[in-house]
Amino acid sequence: MTRSARHHREDATLARLPSGVTVSTTVHVYEGPDPGPTVYVQAAQHGREVNGTEVLRRVHDELRLSKVTGRLVAVPVANPLTFDRVSYTAPESLDAVHSNMNRVWPGDDEGTLHERMAATLWEYVADADAVVDLHTGSPDLLSHVVYPNGDEAARALAEAFGTDLLLGERHGDDAPEEWHRRGFDGKLRVAAAREGIPAITPELAHCRELVEPAVEAGVRGVLNVCRHLDLLEGQPITTDPTVARNHLGRVDAADSGLFRPNPALELDDCVDAGDSVGTVYDPSTYEVLHRPTFDRDGLLYAITREATVKAGDRLASVAITDE
Repeated sequence: MTRSARHHREDATLARLPSGVTVSTTVHVYEGPDPGPTVYVQAAQHGREVNGTEVLRRVHDELRLSKVTGRLVAVPVANPLTFDRVSYTAPESLDAVHSNMNRVWPGDDEGTLHERMAATLWEYVADADAVVDLHTGSPDLLSHVVYPNGDEAARALAEAFGTDLLLGERHGDDAPEEWHRRGFDGKLRVAAAREGIPAITPELAHCRELVEPAVEAGVRGVLNVCRHLDLLEGQPITTDPTVARNHLGRVDAADSGLFRPNPALELDDCVDAGDSVGTVYDPSTYEVLHRPTFDRDGLLYAITREATVKAGDRLASVAITDE
């Protein structure tokens, strides 16, 4: 007899708005008849990053017909507030202290709106043996998986997920000052790691739209992780990835204007410190405002093609590959 997964849905109340309206989301639980690992997967913590939500819909179809050992807990819309606004963060009128939910884990059930939302979902995270936090980035991005550097169990999850690029992120006492300044110690994968739960963040290309290659990579990756942990039968379908570090190797705009990227640049290029990233210029006077250059040698894994930029916007990201 086929031991297909039992599936049920739970409504989780995340927070309460001033009007009394509750913010809730749906949690899907797939459970096999035999004990095994518990895997927690979520998507759309940032509401414009919708490919992960479609990934979990397709994983749902796969798991209902599969033999499952253990449990998979899936949250397709982790942050309904940003999802409805198709935004990265919530408006300050709702959470003026923590507009980015991925800076407050494990949350606080007596804290700000996002802290309360995270605290509710953390109850599911705390019972997990592994965590996959699905995110998506810009169109011009090499899909990759971020894991805490030095966490071998998390690196194994990242390798199993199966992207061509893995980024080991320095964290805790090993992290640079910028990492702490930007509140990265409140990311879900970092909070999970502090509790001894291996966690990864796949960053799939494209946001705001469903893009088939990104969705396919995400479905394959989630199922790969389940196979790696023996929640599903079979072996992960993996690649021979490039492993890199220095997740903070980004080039930002020093001024606002129109950005014309260097037309010679392509994703997956090896760039050198001092190479041109492009030009930011004043659209009215044509004055050149900024000629950004790379500050390190490495692998170009993201570049913006959105022409209108503000000071501080990311223009490109570089990773330092491991030998």
